[in-house]
Amino acid sequence: MTKAIDFEKSLKRLEKIVQDLEVGNLSLDEALKKYEEGIELARNCSKLLKDSKMKVEKLVKKEGNFISEEFESKEDSQDVLGED
Repeated sequence: MTKAIDFEKSLKRLEKIVQDLEVGNLSLDEALKKYEEGIELARNCSKLLKDSKMKVEKLVKKEGNFISEEFESKEDSQDVLGED
């Protein structure tokens, strides 16, 4: 699976996997494969949510006026510094 899959598609697929596992009519091998895919999708969704949260703008009061600045995460500042 690639990062290109968006949040909504990942979540929809994850919901389908949960439904399939809840029904319980899968073989052990099929259930294990779906479980592994579900874990990967859940991690992808979590990362996408975290990334989105970090892109939220914040309001900052400077010289008596409120201005909007992009919220910079620790990861963003490391990228700017060339660190991994």
